[in-house]
Amino acid sequence: MYRFCNWDVSKYDVAIIGGGILGTSISYWLSSLYDVKLCVIEKESNVAMHASGRNTAVVHSPFYLNPKTKKVLAKSALISYGMWEKLAKKENVPWSKTGVLEIAIDENQHKSLEEYMDWGIENGIPSQDLELLDAKQVSKLEPNVKCHSAIYSKREVSTDFGVFTNEIKNESVKHGVDFLFEKNVKEIKRNENDSMIIFDDNESITANFVINCAGGNSLDIAQMLDLATEYSDIHFRGEYWVADPQYSDLVKTTIYSVAEFKGYPFLDPHWIKKANGQTEVGPNAVPVPSPDTYDGYIGDIGTSISKFKDVLSGNAKKLLFDSEFLSLISKEWLSSISKTAMINRVQKFIPKIKPEYFSKKGTSGIRSPIITPQGKFLLDVMELENEHSFNIINYNSPGATGAPAYSAFIVQKLKEKGFLDYKQKHTDSIWSFDDILNQT
Repeated sequence: MYRFCNWDVSKYDVAIIGGGILGTSISYWLSSLYDVKLCVIEKESNVAMHASGRNTAVVHSPFYLNPKTKKVLAKSALISYGMWEKLAKKENVPWSKTGVLEIAIDENQHKSLEEYMDWGIENGIPSQDLELLDAKQVSKLEPNVKCHSAIYSKREVSTDFGVFTNEIKNESVKHGVDFLFEKNVKEIKRNENDSMIIFDDNESITANFVINCAGGNSLDIAQMLDLATEYSDIHFRGEYWVADPQYSDLVKTTIYSVAEFKGYPFLDPHWIKKANGQTEVGPNAVPVPSPDTYDGYIGDIGTSISKFKDVLSGNAKKLLFDSEFLSLISKEWLSSISKTAMINRVQKFIPKIKPEYFSKKGTSGIRSPIITPQGKFLLDVMELENEHSFNIINYNSPGATGAPAYSAFIVQKLKEKGFLDYKQKHTDSIWSFDDILNQT
């Protein structure tokens, strides 16, 4: 049973803003390790209602992450794999080992695969789990896939991160965490000793320390705390189509492709094998006005590009002068307006599929990348702090995969910085905090 606070005496040691997979995981570790009065503030009616529950649900192996620039995310993903597997077995969460083919269409993309192979080994993936295949070897594994070459990663799993997040919530509640649902943060005021968090309905709570894990709203929350004021964000909806059942096993392995446009936070459409038995293709990347715009806002290309200008604000306006980006967005929008355009992109590596094989849309999701003061996409997670808050911004894929370990790293970082001056406690745990730290 979830506890809801008495608003007249609602004083917390720590308030976590955002009930996604990251905020919920941090609440789990804090409540497991410390005698702390803690709440998670979530604007929806439950956890994982946005990106954490609206994703491809793939547990990724970090062979494609540069170990020099994304070392922490790669390490988090590698460590978390076993943690998710343990929880899946304990709570009977779907865990379907599909594997993944990361394909190259030409020799230039093949060079990226060679680099990925080196990265994968450096990131700690067992060498027997990664294999670089030529076109004939790919065809032998998947006869309906045509490409120049591919990395075959045998570890990839399809699961359900929304279910995982709810399981972690349940564990956190056992440890005394208050989940405050349907509370949208409107303002944060700093008092002498704490922060007052004000909601849309003019109710409020106070907390000594705020942890911002608000996903698509994380920049807005940080700016309420007078941080990251020189940054902007922009929201992109990714849309999917579901293969009709009789065509879902044309390819039995999940397929990704080397990104055509490096430096942009988009994925070329891929073929996803889901734990529920469905197969989906997607996504595109359609600019939308908010992190909640899961439907609508699509028209003809000319009107859409005009609307796109209205979406941009702050540093993001500089993207209007990037011809490559505008060309890319036009293509992404076209694949939203036209199912045929989307399927044509996937036909490059699965020639046999046809638009008529897909009769319904899948679950859309939204990514909210951060734009730097220079008008470029921020390519890594950004952690910002002041004396009364810690903010995690631009936490994107493979964020869900790495959440249990990454959240443990965050808690350890908060401890080392002196933000967790609370009595420690020992509780039964689904995972070992010390084992995670020992793997760094």
